[in-house]
Amino acid sequence: MPPANEQPGSAPSRVISGAEAVPIPSDALIIIPVRNTVLFPGIVAPITIGRPRSIAAAQQALREQRPVGILLQRNPEADDPGPDDLYRIGTLANIVRYITAPDETHHIICQGVQRVRIVDFLPGTPFPAALVLNIPEPTTISPEIEARFLNLQGQAIEAIQLLPQAPAELVAALRATTSPAALADLTTSYMDIKPQEKQEILETIDVRLRMEKVSNRLAERLEVLRLSHEIGQKTRATFDERQREAILREQMATIQRQLGEGDGKAQEVAELNEAIAKAEMPPEAESQARREVRRYERMPEAAAEAGMVRSYLDWLTELPWALPAEKEIDITAARRILDEDHFGLQKIKSRIVEYLAVRKLAPQGKAPILCFVGPPGVGKTSLGQSIARAMDRAFVRVSLGGVHDEAEIRGHRRTYIGALPGNIIQAIKKAGSRNCVMMLDEIDKMGRGIQGDPSAAMLEVLDPEQNSTFRDNYLGVPFDLSRVAFIATANMLDTIPGPLQDRMEIISLPGYTEDEKLEIARRYLVRRQLEANGLRPEQAEIDAEALRLIIKGYTREAGVRSLEREIGRAFRHAAVQIAEGSSNRVILAAKDLTAVLGQPRFESEIAMRTSIPGVATGLAWTPVGGDILFIEATRVPGKGALILTGQLGDVMRESVQAALTLAKSRAAELGIDPAIFEKSDIHVHVPAGATPKDGPSAGVAMFTALVSLLTNRTVRSDTAMTGEISLRGLVLPVGGIKEKVVAAAAAGLTRVMLPARNRRDYDEIPQGARDKLQFVWLERIDDAIAAVLEPSKEAAKAIG
Repeated sequence: MPPANEQPGSAPSRVISGAEAVPIPSDALIIIPVRNTVLFPGIVAPITIGRPRSIAAAQQALREQRPVGILLQRNPEADDPGPDDLYRIGTLANIVRYITAPDETHHIICQGVQRVRIVDFLPGTPFPAALVLNIPEPTTISPEIEARFLNLQGQAIEAIQLLPQAPAELVAALRATTSPAALADLTTSYMDIKPQEKQEILETIDVRLRMEKVSNRLAERLEVLRLSHEIGQKTRATFDERQREAILREQMATIQRQLGEGDGKAQEVAELNEAIAKAEMPPEAESQARREVRRYERMPEAAAEAGMVRSYLDWLTELPWALPAEKEIDITAARRILDEDHFGLQKIKSRIVEYLAVRKLAPQGKAPILCFVGPPGVGKTSLGQSIARAMDRAFVRVSLGGVHDEAEIRGHRRTYIGALPGNIIQAIKKAGSRNCVMMLDEIDKMGRGIQGDPSAAMLEVLDPEQNSTFRDNYLGVPFDLSRVAFIATANMLDTIPGPLQDRMEIISLPGYTEDEKLEIARRYLVRRQLEANGLRPEQAEIDAEALRLIIKGYTREAGVRSLEREIGRAFRHAAVQIAEGSSNRVILAAKDLTAVLGQPRFESEIAMRTSIPGVATGLAWTPVGGDILFIEATRVPGKGALILTGQLGDVMRESVQAALTLAKSRAAELGIDPAIFEKSDIHVHVPAGATPKDGPSAGVAMFTALVSLLTNRTVRSDTAMTGEISLRGLVLPVGGIKEKVVAAAAAGLTRVMLPARNRRDYDEIPQGARDKLQFVWLERIDDAIAAVLEPSKEAAKAIG
């Protein structure tokens, strides 16, 4: 504890000689006021005295070998405190030693004996003197006091250990203390609290209460000490690590100089300047790179920002800024590559060949950005790879599915720790060429979040007018993307924003027909699965009938992914037999598939479902291709209500209502008894109730099912239909014709009824589907009824 500063600001320091001593009664106590010190019993502490009256009091007490009373002033600023300026409880102390320093300051070392209470001050004395009452220390011991004693002792020892450069003797003194009162006084005397708080504890006579106050204040100080200790340790660890790194770097530099390798930093800067020169950057990028190199050269190697600047320079120098020499595009070879990699898709291939021809004739021109749209598994991604092969360019794929942060496209700003360029620039670096073919996969599945809209960022990437100066947030300089051949893929267009669609040329890929799937399986899938399962062609084989059965009975898709998985399952069964040695060659026929793949999962149920009146076959479009949709209608006794089930959307519900209203309005010409509508409830159900359904294109099928039910005439089982209806009986055009027709052909149907105004979509229908189907074009709903309903039983008997 530092000495108490008791000397005044301006009072003269004067020593009163022995001749001036004044007798003090033996029952009185000489008082020494102090400004900021509270002395506790049992504690030895130095006190600095400077006021003449205090010096005289101390010297007289020392001459007469008398104790003194140490009292705290209420106001530390008072230079000549009177009785009212002093606290009434103090400490009786013995002066152990009196010291006069060379600078004429006076110090006394006092040892506290016990607490005293001032009874009355003596008048007429040259220094304060008073009659006092000794306060004996309570000796009561209870279990609670013992518990508080142990708790306080632990707190005090922990606090001492947290203090920097704490003397070990103090810890030993705390451990050796056995008196609860003495422990409380000893702890308080060394606590860093205000003198008034120490005085409060000095005036607390009850030991239990005194220990409680000390423990509470010590707990507060302990929290501060713990936090301070923890912060100090972290700071020291960080400083030690940086100091160690700096020392190691200095040693490494010294070793390099001794070996004649020169300054490592200078060599690194020279390498960076050489890399910048070789990169052939545009002037703005090169200027930025040179500026960053100069910054890096001035930075100490231990600086945290040095690593960030070095990473930035690495990105700038490793990007392919220079445009490689254009390679000649061989159109004949391109056709051959497309035919090798893909079966069918003649219109798609023709458009790709046109695209390549334009790139060959005008390599500097702004080529369109192609977007392949179609169901999964029809070969969109592999078409992009084929284009890269045909152009003899590097191919790189950027997956955009689930991207919801604009920074994934434009990159993060360099101020953030761990910042990187966006996916576009990363892909360019990965390809190593500025004229690569970049596949933007699943562009329809980009999201939007609080971090921005990535589809908006794609507008600049895919706009030929803007992408020559694409600015990534990380690079901070323009990068020319105009020579990149962008190709996007999507399953559906609904989720792609209009402005983004406007920047791309949409090319739709239909689903494959059964014959196309069979040919794809024979040419590509069988060979690929043989290699994947470690088989050679002479060890395993699957015949054409087995492949056709897999297509019809085990898969129901627009593409061929499930087909390839099922072929893989069949070959794994063969691989087991060959690995066991039970067979040297396995030929999988159609009759073997049930044992290998199980029972067929799909079967043609069109004839069975439409064998009764009230059931019609519709066509639906889904994101994964076309599909068959059954409309079932029945009537029960009731009051003319319409019941709809099958998880129908609002538009489809309105379509059913319109079909029923149209049927009512034409009841007479259709031969329907109008009373049926009043005495019956009509229930319309669309199976696969767990799947949501919506849209107006089932209007024709809805009307046909209702008329079939009400006239008791069955619908032809070989016919499917689609089209929206109006209350005037017109058949309106719908979308997804290509996908719907392909689905009808795959389901084994032979006739489709389509709106006459959809003739424009006929050329888009694959030739294989057109060859299998008879097309009936509908202008009015009467055309559909005449073409699809079987004659009634009575009419059939009459004809017969």
